[in-house]
Amino acid sequence: MCAPIFPFMNFSLLKRLTIILAAACVVIVFPSCATGPAEPPKKATHVLYEWHDDGGPEPVSVKINLTSQKAIVKRGDRQIAWCYVSTGKEGRGTPPGKYYVMEKIADKYSNKYGWVQNDAGEVTNSDAHPGVRVGPGEKYYPAPMPYWQRITGYGIGMHVGNIPTPGQPASHGCIRMPKEFAPLLYEVTKVGTPVTIEYGKSDAPVPAPVNVTVM
Repeated sequence: MCAPIFPFMNFSLLKRLTIILAAACVVIVFPSCATGPAEPPKKATHVLYEWHDDGGPEPVSVKINLTSQKAIVKRGDRQIAWCYVSTGKEGRGTPPGKYYVMEKIADKYSNKYGWVQNDAGEVTNSDAHPGVRVGPGEKYYPAPMPYWQRITGYGIGMHVGNIPTPGQPASHGCIRMPKEFAPLLYEVTKVGTPVTIEYGKSDAPVPAPVNVTVM
């Protein structure tokens, strides 16, 4: 009969030592429970709008601040919403003044601007107009302007549009609004709703109540 390897060690102690050694091997082989490298932290994104209308009876008004590139919406004297906008870039600036909503069309397309696209779906001209010459296999597409609200007789209005850099002008003269915000505004305005466009100090967004839509 072979002599025990650890003649002075009782069975209970040997069992505990075996468990400890096994656990150490697991730690060495599997140093981490992670299945891959840690993901980099996500970049912070802008809050593009807040909406907290209580649906009161007071009339709605809109103010566009060209300096801060923000729209402030009020019901009576109470602010109910704000959003980033993109107004006209240099050379196509949105003119300040006092206006009102003249026309509302939920499914509107521009009669002035659009883009040219080829058969492969590639955009060959991103700043085209209806009379532009197109090559073989190309087609002109008018720019969509959902939830259109005209405020001038010469083609300026509020509508859904891309806001590439919040706080910076980017349009041909219209007031672009976030796609989630524009339909909310469309629902509470009417023909005749006043719209003021001005330069000046930004209005601070009011603290939102509990039932608030934030994007």
